[in-house]
Amino acid sequence: MRNSRTFLASSLSIVIFLLLISEDGCVRIIGGNEVTPHSRPYMVLLKLDKSNICAGSLIATNWVLTAAHCILSKRSQIILGAHSITKHETEKQIMSVKKEFPYPCYDKYTHEGDLKLLQLKKHAKINKNVAILQLPERGDDVKPGTVCRVAGWGMVHNKSPPSDTLREVNVTIIDRKICNDKNHYDFKPVIGLNMVCAGSPRGGKDSCNGDSGSPLLCEGIFRGITAFGLQGRCGAPQGPGIYTLLSEKHLNWIMKTVKGEV
Repeated sequence: MRNSRTFLASSLSIVIFLLLISEDGCVRIIGGNEVTPHSRPYMVLLKLDKSNICAGSLIATNWVLTAAHCILSKRSQIILGAHSITKHETEKQIMSVKKEFPYPCYDKYTHEGDLKLLQLKKHAKINKNVAILQLPERGDDVKPGTVCRVAGWGMVHNKSPPSDTLREVNVTIIDRKICNDKNHYDFKPVIGLNMVCAGSPRGGKDSCNGDSGSPLLCEGIFRGITAFGLQGRCGAPQGPGIYTLLSEKHLNWIMKTVKGEV
């Protein structure tokens, strides 16, 4: 998970990763940059507790789509229109959750179905700083080689605190056969058809802890949700980021839940 990952680092991969970090300590989402403030109005900041965060997408005026493994408490805050975590921003709309709807087939061990809907207690005020991210019309797979982008407030390197400001990185879809081979995840866990694998063959471009639930946009279309990667090795070439694919069955569940049919 992007809040809790899997696997240990070999000395070689550590050397490779360190070579990819700039002299300033990689003060960015892994390999990315800070976005223009409020230029990603669909992004939602989830302050789970005093020290843990996730992200999500506003998909309707009172619905947020995030990752199932992001555990909320009674004190959790859902913040729309944020750029900075800590600064007072007039653009922010702070919400609370009426009800959580985790995907019923979510498996925390295989990471299958890592998505969740949050029904907000009140409706968002839609404006230039807070906007809805449209779901895809179809649950199409994403072809290897497709360039996508992911944003979040997560760690900027493996031992950093979360980024105070929203950052974004371009990642490339990697074939599942490669992600499942012995040089990558080695089927531990299986990267299945309802997941997509994205990063860079050389590493250095990735989401990280705290980015869980962030949307993956491919050619401008919402295609996935940030799910997990290798424990303590954000940006390592052996462990590209894994995203829950917005497949047909996932989209059908989302639509039924939002319409109140579940």
